Amino acid sequence: MTDQPLQLQPFSLPPALSSLLPGFSAGAVVVWILYAVFAFWTVYTLIAIYHWLKYSHTSWVAFPAIGAHLLVSLALASYALSGHAAFLDVYLP
Repeated sequence: MTDQPLQLQPFSLPPALSSLLPGFSAGAVVVWILYAVFAFWTVYTLIAIYHWLKYSHTSWVAFPAIGAHLLVSLALASYALSGHAAFLDVYLP
């Protein structure tokens, strides 16, 4: 090991991937991957909500649980994509 501290370097795409995506920055690729992940998460969540409401007829705990899930999911998605979760900024570092 060296006696020098690690130098911070910006994130960069691996050479094999950067040759496949010329003209795209690493940040743009990461953002689009996150968009795809959250689009899948949205579809999955809507299907789960539909099935929970359809097949648990007498469960009133479903409504607050669904609301809490949507709130937390929205906060995590907005924080991951922009670095800000508008209504949770006071709780985040």
